This record gives sequence, structure tokens and C-alpha cells, in this order.
Amino acid sequence: MTEPRHVPVMLQRCLDLLAPALAEPGAVVVDATLGLGGHSEALLSTFPAARLVALDRDPAALKLAGERLAPFGERATLVHAVYDELPEVLDRLGVPRVQGVLFDLGVSSMQLDEAERGFAYAQDAPLDMRMDQNTGISAAEVLNTYPPGELVRVLRAYGEEKFARKIVEAVVREREKEPFTNSARLVELIRDALPQAAKRTGGNPAKRTFQALRIEVNGELAVLERAIPAAVSALAVGGRIAVLSYHSLEDRLVKQVFTAGASHTAPPGLPVVPERYQPRLKLLTRGAELPTEEEIADNRRAAPARLRGAERVREDVADDGGRR
Repeated sequence: MTEPRHVPVMLQRCLDLLAPALAEPGAVVVDATLGLGGHSEALLSTFPAARLVALDRDPAALKLAGERLAPFGERATLVHAVYDELPEVLDRLGVPRVQGVLFDLGVSSMQLDEAERGFAYAQDAPLDMRMDQNTGISAAEVLNTYPPGELVRVLRAYGEEKFARKIVEAVVREREKEPFTNSARLVELIRDALPQAAKRTGGNPAKRTFQALRIEVNGELAVLERAIPAAVSALAVGGRIAVLSYHSLEDRLVKQVFTAGASHTAPPGLPVVPERYQPRLKLLTRGAELPTEEEIADNRRAAPARLRGAERVREDVADDGGRR
């Protein structure tokens, strides 16, 4: 049996987390990572009183998702934007606060399944990896032009690759003979560069390098560092945010923002904590929730998913006593 083209990850749990905030007429929910529109379609179907604002940097994804969401008419507003541009998008649309935000991070099924995008290490393809192919530098350019030290940093920081130096030494040797253009050559180089023991565990040995290149090409962690706090700030009191991460670096960033928001910021020793120091978030998940075994069996791409949720419980109070 062939796997469906797109199965939204942890769909029911995402809907359950956001539900208390989206029942009221006029509720606005943001899908910050539209992809093929599976989560968005479910949000619009499940919450008939809600309006959707959906963002994606990939024009191909916007086109396909637009066709899928066409039956919902004006309830769905689709915007070509990176998710850290959320404040500007909401400002442009005249939406001061939203009731729900969903992030499904990482690479969409379409990007993985279409070989010419170069995201998947299992098939030979041009080394592109840009989520928006109209802008930025490709993975091939990163491999062919970055100084060795910078390449090592990228593989270590974004791929958590223990053998980054060995891989980069091989890349530098090979690129001097001929620039990299396709994924198969890189996969083969990584296999040859790693010690035998490292190839026996953890799946495809190229996985971490491809992840690192993708994050670098799309500036994913820098974007996420801006996007999660911006999304929290966009929430109305009672609004909820749910974030699906797919590797520890993303999950760590989300955890940091949520934990900070759920902690009071009062100086130590105050007998009573004034309102402006009180937490502005309440955590809705105990740590990061994982997909069930049943879901992983139905959708192998759900396996690395980590879900965190939070609710906005108060407005920020400025030092002058005003609210924002």
C-alpha cells in the first residue's frame, strides 16, 4: 500500500490543545507553517467560527494548499512569508491579537517527496534545499564556498555531527577537484569518511549533515528564535500556541521561550510578586509530548516529533503601568 502524500503529524492532539481558544466567533488562528495545508484544513473544519491566517515561504506549497483550502473561501487568508514575519503580516491584515498559533517545523512532505528540491538523502537530486527557491543560497553553494572552519561549525551546531571535521576534510578535498552539485556524491563521501562503527547505528549516516545544511540554507534556527516570542506576543489572553519540533535544537528553543514565559521575573526576596512580574504563559504540556506508537506506524515522519503547548494568561504590563 502506498503511503498517503500528506499525513498531518499529531493532528488530533494539536486540535485538542488549541480547541478551548478557538470556539468563539471571530477567533483567528495562525498556521505559521502551512505546508500542504493538512493542519489548516482540519482547523477550519473543526472550528467553523474561526478564521485562518496561514504563512509559508514556499510558493509551490502555497499554490497546492490554496487549492485544498479553496472550499473555505474568505475564512482562509494565505500569505507568502517566513514565519518570523508574523507581526508584519498581522499588522498588514489589521489583526491586533490572535486566539491560536500552530507551528509544524521542519520540512514539508512535498519538499521531501519532490526529488528536485534536494532535501532527501535517499535519492540523487540537485543540492538545493531552499524552502523558497527564489531567494538565498543553495546547499551546493554552502558546500562549495564556505571556509572549512565555518562548515565544521555548521555541521556541529545544526547537525550535532560528531565527525564534522572528518566530513569537512573530505568535502574540501573533493570540491577542489570538482564542485558539488548533486546529493548522491555527498552521501557517498559521508559514507566513506565515517568510521565503520558510526555507520552501524542511527540510520542513514548522511542524515545529520543534510539536516545541518538545510538549517543553514534556510536560516531556520535564527528565524525560529524570532518567531516563537513574536507568536507569543501576538496571542490574546486565553490564546494558545502549539509547536511541533523535529530535532533537539528546535525543541530546545521552544522550551526556553515557553519556560521563560511561564516563570515569574520578580527580583528575589519580594514578599508579594507584583502583576508585572507574574508569568504570562501557562504550560499545557508536561515537557514535550511524543507521538503514539500507533501514529508512528501510520506515518513514519511523525517519529521524531515533539509537541509543546502554552496558553497566554496575562497581558504584558509596561513599567509605566500601561498594558501591551
